[in-house]
Amino acid sequence: MNKRFTKWILAIAGLLMITVVAGCSGNKTVASMKGGRITQQEYYDEMKSSSSGKQTLQTMIISKALEEQYGKQVSDKKVTKEYNKYKSQYGSSFSSILQQNGMTAKQFKKNIRTNLLTKVALKDNKKISNKKLQSEWKSYQPKITVAQVLVKKKATAQEVIDKLNNGEKFADLAKEYSTDSATKNNGGKMAAFDKDSTTIDSDFKTAAYKLDKVGDVTSEPVKTSYGYSVIKLVKKPAKGKLADHKALLKSKIYAEWMQDSTVMQKVISKVLKKADVSIKDNDLKDILSGYVSGSKASK
Repeated sequence: MNKRFTKWILAIAGLLMITVVAGCSGNKTVASMKGGRITQQEYYDEMKSSSSGKQTLQTMIISKALEEQYGKQVSDKKVTKEYNKYKSQYGSSFSSILQQNGMTAKQFKKNIRTNLLTKVALKDNKKISNKKLQSEWKSYQPKITVAQVLVKKKATAQEVIDKLNNGEKFADLAKEYSTDSATKNNGGKMAAFDKDSTTIDSDFKTAAYKLDKVGDVTSEPVKTSYGYSVIKLVKKPAKGKLADHKALLKSKIYAEWMQDSTVMQKVISKVLKKADVSIKDNDLKDILSGYVSGSKASK
């Protein structure tokens, strides 16, 4: 299973794990068996005393607050587009991944919607300062394009380098030696990536960005988690001006903040304060204490 996908699902799946029964007739039966039954009130009392039940109520409140304040800014079309992106990315294994995480397509779409609402709330409640933008620009590097010959052994990679030094063509050597079936028949050319890419080995990225001129090749084999690579620089755009990259830089900053628990806690706190939440069960009065102080509770 893809770790990134799993991590993302688990981060927001709690919104749909359990339905907390509130404001209902306590004598209605949830389950019956020989010798007894479980009522809604019994189920509710059990759930509210459990950590999973409290977490679910908390996320339900946050979800409703986000929907009330930002629902109009997230269309069904946006949700479907994001859903189709995941479906396309994971292909035939998509359904099994959902099942392994105990989710239906409908539940996953709802989680996507909540995630998109959270992004809108972040942008509304936390603005990017010029200082932060300048800091991001200082370390920013445009996406580069490289080609690689990937092999299992260091000696084989060195053999490739020696042949390149003797005038043989990179594309021919990629086709002959590379174990990367996705690129070997295309001169070893890879999709463009930047330093923040999570799909590219960190040592590979470091070596690739050290190449200066188009056509330059790594002088030594580059060891990565996949084997040994010989890397050729295909395209390295100039950095240009900040104004030309402002939208991209802001997108990167917001993506980083979405993964920052301290930032998001403050954002959700603002959302809940606007929602003016009132907890009706005194046993649950502190359910939002991690976000707001002095949660309202009344019988």
